[in-house]
Amino acid sequence: MTTFLLIRHATNDMVGKALAGWTPNVHLNAEGQAQAQRLAEHLAQAPIKAIYSSPLERAVETAQPIAQQLGLEIQILAGVGEIQFGEWTGRTIKELADTPTWANIQRFPSGTRIPGGETLREMQNRVVDALEALRQQHPDELIAVFAHADVVKAMIAHYLGVHLDLFQRIIISPASVTIVSVNDSGPHVLCVNHTGEMPSFPEAKPASNDANDLTPETERPVG
Repeated sequence: MTTFLLIRHATNDMVGKALAGWTPNVHLNAEGQAQAQRLAEHLAQAPIKAIYSSPLERAVETAQPIAQQLGLEIQILAGVGEIQFGEWTGRTIKELADTPTWANIQRFPSGTRIPGGETLREMQNRVVDALEALRQQHPDELIAVFAHADVVKAMIAHYLGVHLDLFQRIIISPASVTIVSVNDSGPHVLCVNHTGEMPSFPEAKPASNDANDLTPETERPVG
């Protein structure tokens, strides 16, 4: 069983205002830096074996405190990078909100292409492929993956068996942790959008076939 800590990057000045996308040099602001430090404190006792990050600076900067604390290298993984926003990159949500394409992507994200960019279905396919490749590389290990809100939501929709057109019902906050364990018999979503102190993490071990065989420490409410 591979257990993924799916972590959204911490706050920057564009969060909630504009679509940063793959814009270079979007860095964490002071609040985001504090969030990344708190996250490192919360994960200090987790037996993380590897750390992967989207190539974008805001994700890498969120990963840096815990990587330094654990003495692990941050491995860049383009497959979990932000959705390609194409012509929308850098535009504000306010100016896009009244466009027909914006309305369509809220109702039918799996079938709506962002002008010059990806469909969310294409993004979901590549991020799930990236996680499945990591699962083969890290059997029976706990690994951290630093990514982006829509990316994490698409991952969770896949592992929950929720249609992508409903993925906006999933909330992923800055610097939040979502935990998913996956083995050959299927996934277990252990928590979503956790922003407080993390539970104790036992060393990863092969999962039984009993879907109810979860350690008590992981059965924690969302923070």
